[in-house]
Amino acid sequence: MLPDWMQNLPFRLGTTSYILPDDILPNVRYLSGRVRDIELVLFELDDGMTNLPSLDVLTELRELASQADLSYTVHLPLDLRLGGAGEEQSLSLIKARRVIQSTQVLEPWAYVLHLDGRQERRSPDPAVLATWRDQAVRALEIASNWAGAPTRLAVENLEDYPPDFNFPVLQRSPVMQCLDIGHLWKDGQDPIVYLQACLPRARVIHLHGIRERDHQSLAHTPAQQLDTVLQILLDAPFRGVVTLEVFSQDDLNTSLQAVRDSLHRLGSG
Repeated sequence: MLPDWMQNLPFRLGTTSYILPDDILPNVRYLSGRVRDIELVLFELDDGMTNLPSLDVLTELRELASQADLSYTVHLPLDLRLGGAGEEQSLSLIKARRVIQSTQVLEPWAYVLHLDGRQERRSPDPAVLATWRDQAVRALEIASNWAGAPTRLAVENLEDYPPDFNFPVLQRSPVMQCLDIGHLWKDGQDPIVYLQACLPRARVIHLHGIRERDHQSLAHTPAQQLDTVLQILLDAPFRGVVTLEVFSQDDLNTSLQAVRDSLHRLGSG
């Protein structure tokens, strides 16, 4: 049974499908009644290994969602881009299509994706950046057609990228945003200015703590930092999904406690 404090939040608080060291379905069964959204982390490796859900698994995932008022977000497996010469049959698009088509029956809240700008992110050449932006816009158009609407896609900011790197692309595409607060913390950025600017267009927010690396428990996050973020989400109020992007039972439990403690400090828990 979902706790009252979580039901009273304006946003859907969730986590990933890899909290237990097991497949997706056992994780969703475990998380049902504990969170309101589950980010399905899917992969399809070149050697044939995959965790794309079968028809039987999809059927049970739909039933669990209906019974527990669950929603799903789906994380696409590869950073999205056209081919090196602008080909529209790049590996990232091929795999994105398979993931989108295999999970559409779940009516995901959002398909979260990265834009691959590793080669271009620090280029001083305006022509290089202009070409990348044109190709990124086209890649999003293609993926939007598969998803059914551009508002089903949520472009996530990445660590070690300029925080506003995706903004010129987003100005030209009607897709939504996934604002990863943890990535901004990891890069030493104050997320507040980006949160306030992006919130009207954000469909998903990712939260995770930083220790030796990211995607750790929010217990490692200074209370004032977490309080400030949650206060903005409450004041808005934000009606999307907030994903605690961690990958173990202990990190999930301590992150949930950190959120609940913050809500108490804010007078909302």
